[in-house]
Amino acid sequence: MANNPQSPNGNQDQAGSTQMFRAFVDEGGRQPQTAASASGGSRFGVIAGVVAAIVIVAAVAWLALG
Repeated sequence: MANNPQSPNGNQDQAGSTQMFRAFVDEGGRQPQTAASASGGSRFGVIAGVVAAIVIVAAVAWLALG
């Protein structure tokens, strides 16, 4: 463990903040790989949603003006 000068025992991290930080950093290191693989699927969903919205708006406008 790291030597924490604020800790009463010197070497012991009683709050566990070092371990929590390391877990956060390790989790953050793996996250971009997961996000990169998931972004392709979410991008497809956004594009499909935009296309569907355009089709619906065009159909409503055609019915209203026709």
